[in-house]
Amino acid sequence: MERFSRALHGYDPKEVNQFLDNVIIQVEKIIKASKAKDERIYKLENEYNDMAQKLVKYQNMDETLRQAVLMTQKTSEQMKLNTIKEAELILDDAKRNANRIVNDALMKADETEKEAEILRRNINIFKRKLKDQLKAQLDMVDEIEKVDL
Repeated sequence: MERFSRALHGYDPKEVNQFLDNVIIQVEKIIKASKAKDERIYKLENEYNDMAQKLVKYQNMDETLRQAVLMTQKTSEQMKLNTIKEAELILDDAKRNANRIVNDALMKADETEKEAEILRRNINIFKRKLKDQLKAQLDMVDEIEKVDL
């Protein structure tokens, strides 16, 4: 605590004035420092609020991206399943077509075999008839020769 010298009507006015000047300077420094701190607090609060808003925005974006990734994964899995099913259907259809083609080919082969057998029989019949006719004609020629002599 400051002690003042005594003067005629109390304390020395110079000392008191100098003390008051020092107090005013210190109070002004405290007020200035307080204002600076208040401004710093205000700026930090604004920065905090901005960062909090950005954090909420990024959290929302993160959640949206997570949902998009999950949806993409589900869609990809569904597409894989659909592709597998479609491939199985195509394969089954191809097998059915192949079986139908093989069956048709076997039926045509059987028909061709039957036709070939019929042709063989017809050829044999034709040969036999031709031989019979030739024999008959030769017999006739032999008869004609017997008659001419």
